[in-house]
Amino acid sequence: MNKNINWVEIDRAALIGNVRAFRKLLETQAKFMPVIKSNAYGHGLPEAASILAGSKQVDWLGLNSLDEAIALRKRGVRKPLLLLGYVPLARLAEAARNDIRLTVYNRETVLALGKIKVQKKIRLHIKLETGTNRQGVDLAGAINLAGLIQKYPHLLLEGYSTHFANIEDTTDRSYPDGQKDRYLKMIARLEKLGHSAPVNHVACTAAALIFPDTHKNLARIGIGLYGLWPSRETMLAVRDRVPGFSLAPVLSWKTRVAQVKTVSSGSFVSYGCTYRTTRRTRLAVLPVGYYDGYDRKLSNTAHVLIKGKRAPIRGRVCMNLCLADITDIPGVKLEDEAVLLGKQGKEQISAEQLAQWIGTINYEVVTRINPLLPRIIVNK
Repeated sequence: MNKNINWVEIDRAALIGNVRAFRKLLETQAKFMPVIKSNAYGHGLPEAASILAGSKQVDWLGLNSLDEAIALRKRGVRKPLLLLGYVPLARLAEAARNDIRLTVYNRETVLALGKIKVQKKIRLHIKLETGTNRQGVDLAGAINLAGLIQKYPHLLLEGYSTHFANIEDTTDRSYPDGQKDRYLKMIARLEKLGHSAPVNHVACTAAALIFPDTHKNLARIGIGLYGLWPSRETMLAVRDRVPGFSLAPVLSWKTRVAQVKTVSSGSFVSYGCTYRTTRRTRLAVLPVGYYDGYDRKLSNTAHVLIKGKRAPIRGRVCMNLCLADITDIPGVKLEDEAVLLGKQGKEQISAEQLAQWIGTINYEVVTRINPLLPRIIVNK
């Protein structure tokens, strides 16, 4: 029996279905690396990993921080783990001991790794700067790093990567085309200088869906793994290119009714008196607020689902509470389930809908759900 008052459900079947959809889409030579950084995009790192690590269709797992990777190693995950983010110099030995692949773009990192005494090779991936101007090095920097790596017998240059800056929010492909061209020229130059690497990866979810030529031999699939589209433009482009391709949302976010109360017409609701009733109104007090990730911008805007009906949020969302108008939903009682994100009956509130109400993107909606909330794997 679920005794939680505010929790997240992870649909195992939907996640596995999305894995199969991407595995079928990817070129046969491309290994499949689900990206489960940032608490698996809010879905729960241990829960997502427990499903994905056991799949034969999953080759590697991508993470952002060393703490994420160490947590998986402690849980017995033995698949190759690639860190996409930064590791402090003082913790590089810890990464090496746990056989964790690292993305590098600083000379200081390689020099520090060179001093570590380990039995196994430390596998490194150089991030190439092609136009996003976040992590990464230009061609001269890459040549320098590759040469430095080769000086240490226990360091292995395993891969090169880059990341696209403008592939999701536009139908104009000129900028990503330019990045692809720069990347290939950089790789060709590095190989000519004797700095070859067996792994080559550039594809995020959007690139994997739109540009088959980016699959290379490793694809980094993030947001799409969870059944969420990187953007509307991506979704429309895929419908044209891969008819029948679909994704199933994996996450549902739920809470319970903590109190049912009736207030008279003309009553103010919640902080700031931003909402005033125009009739005798029944309210459901919900024990969820912006601390939990339910954004304050949803005040007087969003709906939740109770008994399969939409119940509008009235007044400001508080730190730990919000209020839903259930005047037109008969029979609501204490501890009834309320859906903040997901399906109930014939109604659905999507991450994209919440993002539109807040003025952000679906990525932020799911990743900001408080990691302390219980994640429960369900089989629907």
